[in-house]
Amino acid sequence: MRILHILSSVNPDGGGPTEGVRQRGVRLTEMGHTVEVVSLDDAAETFLGEFPLKVHALGPPKGSYRYSDKLVDWLLAHARNYDAVVINGMWQYHSFGAWRALRKLRVPYFVFTHGMLDPWFKATYPLKHLKKWLYWPWADYRVLRDARAVLFTSEEELLQARKSFWLYRAKEHVIAYGTRTPPDNAAELRETFLTAHPHLRGRRVLLFLSRIHEKKGCDLLVKAFAVVAASDPALQLVIAGPDQTGWVSVLKSLAEQHGVADRISWPGMLRNDMKWGAFYAAEAFVLPSHQENFGIAVAEALGCGLPALISDKVNIWREVESSGAGLVAPDTLDGTVTLLRRWLAFTPAERAGMAVAARGLFMRRFTVDAMATGLLDVVAKYG
Repeated sequence: MRILHILSSVNPDGGGPTEGVRQRGVRLTEMGHTVEVVSLDDAAETFLGEFPLKVHALGPPKGSYRYSDKLVDWLLAHARNYDAVVINGMWQYHSFGAWRALRKLRVPYFVFTHGMLDPWFKATYPLKHLKKWLYWPWADYRVLRDARAVLFTSEEELLQARKSFWLYRAKEHVIAYGTRTPPDNAAELRETFLTAHPHLRGRRVLLFLSRIHEKKGCDLLVKAFAVVAASDPALQLVIAGPDQTGWVSVLKSLAEQHGVADRISWPGMLRNDMKWGAFYAAEAFVLPSHQENFGIAVAEALGCGLPALISDKVNIWREVESSGAGLVAPDTLDGTVTLLRRWLAFTPAERAGMAVAARGLFMRRFTVDAMATGLLDVVAKYG
């Protein structure tokens, strides 16, 4: 099967959508399928050379909407060469431009919203939501309406998507989502990470690993950690990830104000062995997010046998809680403090049991094989 993914950018700093396309595409390629990508990136971007799939870069884009006058013409010329076309994400030109071309060709397509219809954005950014309303009826509404299927990674995401706009019509389908099984040389990877960060050796590491963004609840985590830090001098919080909005300086000031600046480490974005080493060096993964469609990092943590301490705004929280693979609380300061206190109150045996449950949940629900075959099944059903 020949599959074409369309997304705004393959920049790894973009988080989940890019990583999902990469992970699924690599596995489908290993299974004998052909997977290519159209993006609106400038062809000169260095990260294109690191992306493992063939990318047709049609940039440079114009403005924050990332408009490219090349997209429609390219799709009109090439879209019929693929068995399935998948649009990833919304609110930028790649989705509307794809609809313009594919509708004209009568080529069926699928859409992953990647959490971009979550009502959290409506409540948090009302002016941006109003702006989206200006082009929702004639742009993204039509993209969803005419899709062969709109794909959601959990029942929670599907239900939340219905709340953002009253004008909403889509053929909804929940599809398996996941990530590659982490490497199993845990001791070696842990040592690699600790050698690069020797001040963490012998510490009890709580790990946040995601984009450093307002919606991730990093400020809640800093404040909550300040509440519990005195309970054990060995505790150390690691906040790792790309800073896309310049928020790290604010968070560092917050840590200073609460007297925990020396108890929080900021290693930046971690990749490859350093990322896996951070997972294996930690005793728990913490993500008090205000909105999280799926959370690739949550799945990766579970795959490393790392219990997940998450908010009930991470859309797979029900799976985590019901399987005993982590702890769940509201996305508030009190909720985040509760997560940390409950974890710290566990005995070593209880923490070990939760680690086993975390790995078990990953293997049952969140592997890349399930993600790859899930897309094939959807194409076979609706294509």
